[in-house]
Amino acid sequence: MPVINRIADFSDEIAAWRHDFHQHPELLFDVHRTAGIVADKLRAFGCDAVETGIGRTGVVGVIRGRSNAGGRVIDLGADMDALPIMEATDVPYKSKTPGRMHACGHDGHTAMLLGAAQYLAEMRNFDGTAVMIFQPAEEGGGGGDAMVKDGLMERFSVQEVFGMHNMPGLAVGRFALRPGPMMAAADRFTITVEGRGGHAARPHDCIDPVLAGSQIVNALQSIVARSVDPLEAAVVSVTVFKAGDAYNVIPQTATLGGTVRSLSPTVRDLCETRVKAVAETVASAFGATARVDYSRGYPVTRNTPEQTAFMAAVAAEVAGAGAVDDDIPPLMGAEDFSYMLERRPGAYILLGNGDTAGVHHPAYDFNDAAIPYGASLWARIVETGMPAR
Repeated sequence: MPVINRIADFSDEIAAWRHDFHQHPELLFDVHRTAGIVADKLRAFGCDAVETGIGRTGVVGVIRGRSNAGGRVIDLGADMDALPIMEATDVPYKSKTPGRMHACGHDGHTAMLLGAAQYLAEMRNFDGTAVMIFQPAEEGGGGGDAMVKDGLMERFSVQEVFGMHNMPGLAVGRFALRPGPMMAAADRFTITVEGRGGHAARPHDCIDPVLAGSQIVNALQSIVARSVDPLEAAVVSVTVFKAGDAYNVIPQTATLGGTVRSLSPTVRDLCETRVKAVAETVASAFGATARVDYSRGYPVTRNTPEQTAFMAAVAAEVAGAGAVDDDIPPLMGAEDFSYMLERRPGAYILLGNGDTAGVHHPAYDFNDAAIPYGASLWARIVETGMPAR
């Protein structure tokens, strides 16, 4: 079962939808235009039910097969939001909103799932129920979590969940995934170092939070190097350091911020404990104090073995046996589809985007050549997982 001919026939139409979304990027939960178009198209395709406002601005389309014998329900998920980035491409469908762009390919994800919905609603070549989920606020807003907390799984009797994301650097027509931890948990911290400010010419009368903060940055790197098992994975990155406004003043405070990534609950707990202990004790050694605000974000994206093997097999039918890597190394990026995988068995797969700029880069653009592969995989997951009798 290669790329579906019917989907290939209207892939230009899917690309046109994608270009429209690309021209009108929306952020986080404020995806009202995109969600409205998605809902309208799902109704026009003949979906059996279309519900909006789930998780604030999420959309769900339900397509029932020829028979619902056995009651199997498969969820396919896509994201709709863009990023606050100034676009640096010269494509004719460039963003019309300065400072916003689809720099992660969610325009392509949404369009591909719509293409699969159109095909499935037209053909109905399956027994069971396909639930098409379009979520807001993947880019840091936890839209997947919001939809789950709004009763998504229970309201639509979801039994399995499948997600997909494009991958620059992976050739078009190829897929990649793995069982177990696929992507990392993403936490963040803010460390406020309190010293005693004063004149920069009299440092002995001060407690310098810049010096203490600098030593905290260095010491935080010891967490991965010396506290985490070398056979485990973790990242601790300080990405913010703010202190002072004048050249001749030692400031009263310094603020550090950063992210922690991990692939297991044990390492996640360890990193949180160590970030707090290191910051507080190092600051104390310099006569300063440190207050650590640590917040947990997206959990680990964890694929269940059975659904991973199934998704890999279907991808191989679409793209060819040699076009699927089913045991890639985990990635330390994060994905809020993880909230859905926490509630139901499922899998998350990467779709080749070719030799393009990386995601979250101002020159990134989703590759339209990937559309037939992604939309066909969605459709075949439903048809293969719930075959018509």
